[in-house]
Amino acid sequence: MPTHPNPYKIDLDRNPANYTPLTPVSLLEWAADVYPGHLAVIHGPLRRSWAEVRERSHRLASVLAARDIGEGDTVSVILPNTPPMIEAHYGVPIAGAVLNTINTRLDATTVAFLLEHCAAKVLITDSEFAPMVKEALAQLQSAGRNLPFVVGVDDEVYAGEGEPLGEIDYEAWLAQGDPDHPAKLPDDEWDAIGLNYTSGTTGNPKGVVVHHRGAYLNAVNNVISWHLPRHPIYLWTLPMFHCNGWCFPWTIAAVAGTHVCLRRVEAKAILDAIREHKVSHYCGAPIVHSLLIGAPDEFKEGIEHEVMCMVAGASPPAAMIGGMEALGFKLTHVYGLTEVYGPAAACSHQRDWERLDLEGRVRMNGRQGVRYQLQEGMTVVDAQTMNPVPRDGETLGEVVFKGNITMKGYLKNPAATRAAFEGGWFHTGDLGVVDPDGYMKLKDRAKDIIISGGENISSIEIEDVLYKYPGVVACAVVARPDPKWGETPLAFVELEPGAAATAEELIAHCRGHLAGFKCPRDIRFEPVPRTSTGKIQKHLLRIKAGSTNAI
Repeated sequence: MPTHPNPYKIDLDRNPANYTPLTPVSLLEWAADVYPGHLAVIHGPLRRSWAEVRERSHRLASVLAARDIGEGDTVSVILPNTPPMIEAHYGVPIAGAVLNTINTRLDATTVAFLLEHCAAKVLITDSEFAPMVKEALAQLQSAGRNLPFVVGVDDEVYAGEGEPLGEIDYEAWLAQGDPDHPAKLPDDEWDAIGLNYTSGTTGNPKGVVVHHRGAYLNAVNNVISWHLPRHPIYLWTLPMFHCNGWCFPWTIAAVAGTHVCLRRVEAKAILDAIREHKVSHYCGAPIVHSLLIGAPDEFKEGIEHEVMCMVAGASPPAAMIGGMEALGFKLTHVYGLTEVYGPAAACSHQRDWERLDLEGRVRMNGRQGVRYQLQEGMTVVDAQTMNPVPRDGETLGEVVFKGNITMKGYLKNPAATRAAFEGGWFHTGDLGVVDPDGYMKLKDRAKDIIISGGENISSIEIEDVLYKYPGVVACAVVARPDPKWGETPLAFVELEPGAAATAEELIAHCRGHLAGFKCPRDIRFEPVPRTSTGKIQKHLLRIKAGSTNAI
C-alpha cells in the first residue's frame, strides 16, 4: 500500500463549476434552450414547443411551491398519456417533490391505500377517472385520513363520460404560476424523484423509490441502446404511469424529440397517428404489437416509413416478429422491472442474426438479452451461493441486477428492501438461464406474478379474494397463455363438502373486490394438489393450464 498522500485528492474538490447532481430536469432545460421552437407535444389539435413545455412545467412547480410542496413531499397523479402527465414529470421534480404516477386501471380501495401510504399532499387527476377517485377519497375520509389537495384535469380531447373533480381546474391552477420559477435542483442526485407501486405476492403493493441519478442515466441509456436520433417522433402507447413510462418522458427531452400523446390504445388510433405524424418510435407490451398485426389492412395503408418499436414482457413469438417485419416495424426486445426503472436490459441485435431464417431470429430475439450500458451488472446466480450459473443455456438461477439504474428501495418497508438487496445485488425473483454468448433468457417468474397486457397481477391477491367467498376451502391462481393479453389468470378452486358456486358467481365476486384486469377469466372446480406438508403444488397446475413455463 502506498504511504504517500494521493495527489489527485489534494485541492481538487467538488465545486459549483465542476460538479452538478445529475437530474432529468437538466434535459428539459437543454431541449428548451437549444430547440425552443421545436415541436415537443402533439395532442389532438394541440401543439406545444419545448419552450412552452418548460414554461408550463415551471408554472406547475411554482403553484406546488405556493402550497409549500417541496422536498420530502409526494404529488400523486392519475392521468392518461396527455400533456399534463408529461408536465408532471418535470414540474414536480423542479419543485423538489416526488412524483407518484398511479395506474389508472386500479380499483378505489387500492388507490386509497396508495394515497395514504405515500402521504400524497396533492393529487392531479383526469375527469375520466372521477368516479373511482371520488370513491377512493371517500374511503380515506371515512377512515379519518388526511386528504390531498385535488386538482382536476378536463381534457378537451376526451370525448367520453366524465365529471369535473377537484378544488381547482388544472389550467386555471397553472395560470396562477410563475413561468420563471427557479428550479429546485436536488442537493444530492441520490434524492428521490419518483415513487412507483408494484404488485407483489401480498395484497398490498410495494412503493419503489427511484432517484434523480438513475432517472437521468436510464433516460440517456434509452438513447444509447435504441440509437435514438435527434428529433425522433415518439408515440405514447406505453402508459406513463408504468415505471414513469420507462423513463421516456425524460428520454425524449434528451434528443429534443416530439411526444405524440394517445389517450386510448386502439389499433386504428395508433396506426392513424403513425401515418399522420410519421411516428418513428413507440414502446409497448406484446398486446400492443399483436393489436397492430391483427388490424384490418385498410388501417395500415399509407405507412411506408420504418418504425422502431420496443416490446417487453413475454418473449415475442414468431408470429409477432414476422408480423412486425411485414409492417416494416423493427422490434427490439427489452427486459426490466419497476425496481430498475423499467428496461435495464435489451436483446441487443447482432449483425449475424440478420442472415438467420425466421425461426433463428425468433430464437435469438426472444431472449431478454444483456444489461444496459449504464447498468453495472446483470447476471443469473445460484440463489444459495450467489455464484453465477454456467453459460450453458440450461442451468437455472435467479436474475439479479446491480448499478446506478436500480431503485433506492421500498418506501417504509426496510425488511423488503434488505431482502431485495441481499448479497449486494437486486434480486428480481425471476428465474433464467445464460446462453454461451452471454445473453439471458427467462424461464419462469418466481412469486407467481402474472403479466397480462403488460400489467403485473399478484396471484395471491386474487386468491385472498376467492378465499372470502363462502365455501371456498382451497384455491390457486396461475397464468394461462392468452393470444391477446399474453397471460390471464386462471383459478383452480376447491369447495368444501355441500358448498355450491358457479364460475360466474366467483368471477363476479372478484370483480367486486378487484380491478377488472386482475380478475380470473375462468374458474376450474377440482381438488387443488398439495404436498405432504399441505403446500399447494402450483407447478402441477401450471402444466394443466398450459403455461409457457411450467417449471
